[in-house]
Amino acid sequence: MSQAHSNLHRTAWADWWEGTRRTDIWWTLAWFDIVLRYRRSMLGPIWLTLSMGAMIGGMGPLYSSLFGTELSKFFPHLALGIIFWGFFSAMVTEGCNAFIGSGNYLKQGYFPISLFIWRSMARNLIQFAHQIVLYIPVALWAGISLSWSALLFIPAFLLVLVNAHAIGLVLGLICTRFRDVTQIVTSVMQMLMFLTPVFWLPESLPGRARYILWNPFAQMLDLLRTPLMGGVASIHNWIGILIWTAFGLIASSILFAKYRRRVVYWL
Repeated sequence: MSQAHSNLHRTAWADWWEGTRRTDIWWTLAWFDIVLRYRRSMLGPIWLTLSMGAMIGGMGPLYSSLFGTELSKFFPHLALGIIFWGFFSAMVTEGCNAFIGSGNYLKQGYFPISLFIWRSMARNLIQFAHQIVLYIPVALWAGISLSWSALLFIPAFLLVLVNAHAIGLVLGLICTRFRDVTQIVTSVMQMLMFLTPVFWLPESLPGRARYILWNPFAQMLDLLRTPLMGGVASIHNWIGILIWTAFGLIASSILFAKYRRRVVYWL
């Protein structure tokens, strides 16, 4: 193996760029992950759509009655909340195992470390694409009319991907070294699901309780969900996500540059 091709001799920037530009590798690996997961299944990845649809269809009328909210208003809110939260949660929890699950490739010493964060993200993007289509019939049924503000979904989604990559690098490194952190992250995400307006409406909170909307997942959810419901997200949430993004990029850059060469030895 030549020195130029070893991931132990690449700079941090070269490793990140090499892993990022090899879309042919990480997209193919992500697609085969989905194919293998549903091997010998008649419906294949369509089960992702059906299972999510059953959850939304069952919870919508029930939670609408519990909260005393009109179903046509609450159903799109709940559908997008569940779909996006499933995407957030999968990005975070699977990012913890991005390097551990790719140990056979990393031990060869050729593949760039960052490639396997992209693999994890691509796998979750494929799953997300199978689930977000459920919003189309929900929006048509609820009579939601979209305006030009719906285009704000695009920069918001790009910000989510940037944050997902930064979080994946940080958690991938930490969880490879300290395996118990994966369980901690999973538990925290379960708790945050109830502290984020996935199942409930933000306006139902009393004044002092609104501080829980400052968590980054609530802000991301608002940036993604509000444009698709015909509204405009709060400027405070844009500012909050930009601050979290800057912090995440700085932290991931420092950790990646300092510890990426040790990943192979931690596996």
